[in-house]
Amino acid sequence: MAFAIDEINRNPNLLPNVTLGYSLYDNCLKLGIGLRAAFSLASGQEEKVVLDETCVGTPPILGIVGDSSSTSSIPISTVYGLYRVPLVRAMIQILSHFGWTWIGLLVSDDDYGLHAAQSFQSDLVQTGGGCLAYVEVLPWSNDQAELRRIVDVMRKSTARVVIVFAHESHMINLIEEVGKQNVTGLQWMASEAWTAAAVLQTPQLMPYMGGTLGIAIRQGEIPGFRDFLLQIRPDLQHNNSYGNSIVNQFWEDTFQCRFAPPPTGWEEAGGALCTGNEDLENVETEFLDMSNLRPEYNVYKAVYSLAYALDDMLQCEPGRGPFSGHSCSNLQRLEPWQV
Repeated sequence: MAFAIDEINRNPNLLPNVTLGYSLYDNCLKLGIGLRAAFSLASGQEEKVVLDETCVGTPPILGIVGDSSSTSSIPISTVYGLYRVPLVRAMIQILSHFGWTWIGLLVSDDDYGLHAAQSFQSDLVQTGGGCLAYVEVLPWSNDQAELRRIVDVMRKSTARVVIVFAHESHMINLIEEVGKQNVTGLQWMASEAWTAAAVLQTPQLMPYMGGTLGIAIRQGEIPGFRDFLLQIRPDLQHNNSYGNSIVNQFWEDTFQCRFAPPPTGWEEAGGALCTGNEDLENVETEFLDMSNLRPEYNVYKAVYSLAYALDDMLQCEPGRGPFSGHSCSNLQRLEPWQV
């Protein structure tokens, strides 16, 4: 998001004389924190800002780029009246294409899985695309007894097609049990959450997982993104602030050093001190891997979608606008719904 907005602000042909800003929230993998951030933005309780001498107050929120996790995005988008699960329709189209009408469905025990199960069953009935042989909810913990029961249901069922809306961690536990019971000959269909999971693409699992069909976020390239990331440096003056502490922690883990003051005995044991000038180009880190940008590419496109919508509105001609009475909007009275 930071990269996309920086790129837009430097583009003289997109939103000239307008500078975009942003707020970033870390949901800490907790739904409540993500919702709190969304409510804060929607209710105008976001922290006050001073942009210059003539612009003081609550920053105008024109749009929210949601969480990469559906568990957080579904309830947040419900708040904003945007709830929908387009993934399910794609799955049904695949089933229809191959003529598969007798299906097993496994889902995770959260909004991601439960909403998918509800929508999938509803859409399946509407399209007349088939029937569900069973619906099972995968446990969050590695509950061996429950996993044995679920795999036993799969093994005894005559349904050979199994659709799974779940997370990578669920699949690891499930497939271990599939291997123990030696359940082969299933046609797996993967939701985006585990389609590209490298941990499941091993020779040991190929007898069980080979031929899996999956839905994936479109991969894309973001020119200049790697150079942008290489400019990141820790802030030694504000180490205690939340954002900087995350960067500093990443820095320490990447370069195996510690910022001053280091833990007791660190230097005595031969540990190095971080300077903040270490070169990211000289280390192997997933942070700089540009080969598989999927959720990142979605964020990039989402920011540009908002920017182009705003740019289009600002070029609106009075009497030819998209709103009531063919009116236009402007920056002073712009509403998010108009974007």
